[in-house]
Amino acid sequence: MSEQRRGERLDQPRAPRGLHLPRIDADSFGRWAEGIARGMGTANFLVYMTLILAAWFLWNTLAPAHLRFDPYTFTFLTLVLSLQASYAAPLILLAQNRQADRDRVSLDEDRRRATMQKADTEYLAREIAALRIAMGDVATRDFLRSELARLAEELDEAAERRRKLERRQQERKARRPAGGDPLDEPRDELDGDYAHEGRQESPT
Repeated sequence: MSEQRRGERLDQPRAPRGLHLPRIDADSFGRWAEGIARGMGTANFLVYMTLILAAWFLWNTLAPAHLRFDPYTFTFLTLVLSLQASYAAPLILLAQNRQADRDRVSLDEDRRRATMQKADTEYLAREIAALRIAMGDVATRDFLRSELARLAEELDEAAERRRKLERRQQERKARRPAGGDPLDEPRDELDGDYAHEGRQESPT
C-alpha cells in the first residue's frame, strides 16, 4: 500500500480512468456514410424497397400459417423499418455536413480566386491607362499623314506663287521698251508676296 502511494505523483495529473473506445477514422466513416446516403437517394433503392415490402406483405398474408414468420400487424417489419430510419437520419445528416464543409471550402477558394482576378484586372487596367497616356505624346500614323499632306499643300501653293511671279516678270520684261525705264505699274498682292519672299530667299 505504501509502495503504491509512493509511486503516485501529486505534481502530475492523474491518468483518466474509464472505457477506451476504439478510434474511428472520421474521413473513412464519412465516405461510407455518404455512399449509403447517396444510395438511399436513388430510384433503385425505392424500387427494391417497395419490392421487398410487397413480398413481405404477401408472404406473411398468403403463405400457410406455420410458414409465416411475421403475421398480421407485422411487428417485426415495423421494428426493422424503425431501425432503418433511426440509422438513416444520422447518416444523411453526416453526409450533408460533409457536403456543406466541401461547399464552404469551395466557396472560400472561389472567393480567393475572384479577389486575385479582380486585382489582376485592376493592374491591367492601370497599365493600359499608362500606355494610353504614354501613346498620347507619340506621333501616330494619321497625325504624320495629316502633317505631310499639309506640308505638301503648302509646297504646292508656294510653287504656284513662284510660277505666277515668274510669269509676271516675263510679261514686264516683254513690255519694257528697249533702253528705257521700266513701266510704272501698280503692285498687286503677288508683287508684295514676291518682295516679302525676296527678303528671306533670293528667287531662282
